[in-house]
Amino acid sequence: MENAPAPVDSPEFREALRSCLGVDRFVDEVAAAAPFPSHDQLLAVADRVVSSLTPAEVEAALAHHPRIGERAAGEGQAQRFSRSEQSAADASDAALAEEITTGNREYEARFDRVFLIRAAGRGRSEILQELRRRLLLDDAAEAATVAGELHDITMLRLASLYPPDPAAD
Repeated sequence: MENAPAPVDSPEFREALRSCLGVDRFVDEVAAAAPFPSHDQLLAVADRVVSSLTPAEVEAALAHHPRIGERAAGEGQAQRFSRSEQSAADASDAALAEEITTGNREYEARFDRVFLIRAAGRGRSEILQELRRRLLLDDAAEAATVAGELHDITMLRLASLYPPDPAAD
């Protein structure tokens, strides 16, 4: 970021932050810490805030994530992130898609929320395996897993919007 304009607290920066995590406190606290002299400092502030989300904030953030296997509606950055993250090589496997749909229904009946997983870098088979594993967790363990997945998604999205400056190393 040393050669790129440092993000400052602006409507554009806030919208970029919201596309990474749709939680008002996250947007407010990270934007308030701008400008960031380095990529690492931006990620450190974001990491601190996203690591401190309350259960209610995690639940609120889930409203911005489509079900695994469903296309995100809309044309904003958050929807583009979701479509990209779910574009696994095995996404066209109809039998696998049906198993994930069934697993999503079981998960929602069990935990009363959308199944959230960092899909980026994972194939559908791996996602289904993880879905089945997580259906066996108790409520507290699953809540902690969801918060961890949300953290990972947020940090990956933020790092893609504000990549490190290779000249800074």
